[in-house]
Amino acid sequence: MNDPLAAIDLGTNTARLLIAEKESCRQILLTRIITRLGGGFSREHGLCEEAQQRSLAALKDFAGRISEHRVARVRAVATSAVRDAVNGESFCKRVLAETGIRIEIIDGAEEALLTLRGVASILDEQSGELAVFDVGGGSTEYTLAGEGEPLFSRSLPIGVVRLTEGKAGVAEMEDKIRRELALFKGELEAAGLLERFGKATLIGTAGTATTLAAIQIGMADYDYRRVNNHTMPFSEVERIFALLKPLSPEERLKVPGLEPGREDLIIAGMLVVLLTMRVFGFRSFKVSDSGLLEGLIRGV
Repeated sequence: MNDPLAAIDLGTNTARLLIAEKESCRQILLTRIITRLGGGFSREHGLCEEAQQRSLAALKDFAGRISEHRVARVRAVATSAVRDAVNGESFCKRVLAETGIRIEIIDGAEEALLTLRGVASILDEQSGELAVFDVGGGSTEYTLAGEGEPLFSRSLPIGVVRLTEGKAGVAEMEDKIRRELALFKGELEAAGLLERFGKATLIGTAGTATTLAAIQIGMADYDYRRVNNHTMPFSEVERIFALLKPLSPEERLKVPGLEPGREDLIIAGMLVVLLTMRVFGFRSFKVSDSGLLEGLIRGV
């Protein structure tokens, strides 16, 4: 029997569902809904009620699609927003009660490993070491990998929702990113891996990286096949940043390739990309539409 499998990635900004064939992992359905689960987050109260409602609505939709496709097994995980929330566990219980979906909260190390597996599944060049960065809503994961195995990984609190809602403007966001990257660089140096990280092939995954590729290509209708393995030069990231920064969120939506729901977050995401490349000396990065979700489906 080749009963389909399903994986759900409940992120800080986006909820995503992948249904695939068991044996071949061939995609049957891929859908995503921007829920901004981390919107309105506070240390005292955690996930706000409005954000929970948005995410519950998305997960109810996913539950219907899973039932429709007669999925054999499901693995659903939550990342930064839920693991950092004081009410994260109670939210997961609420999800189970209202949707039947059991959410597993994973830590940054497992998130990085699963993302690496997903990224590796689509790369056109498998040799050499990889420096993978996954810019999420609540955190950004960095992984140095060799032969498909992680050598060093860190989760930094510089996600796009966290930066956009927590900082007053570009200068404040940039300062936070620089400080976190300086600590990360120091850890790499202490581990004797700084030079290897800088010489590895840089791979960007998740919404910021794929949006940059879609904008550079001028993609009105998103096609993951054109995005996978697309090379993004540093100069192009600078150009797109200069284009979008002075525009209002509404004006940014007129730029082909920018998905609704990212218009206010894309500046923070591009700052993470730009500063990562500057700090470690990368002149380009390769884009992967595959990541955590695809890594999950291989372990369902």
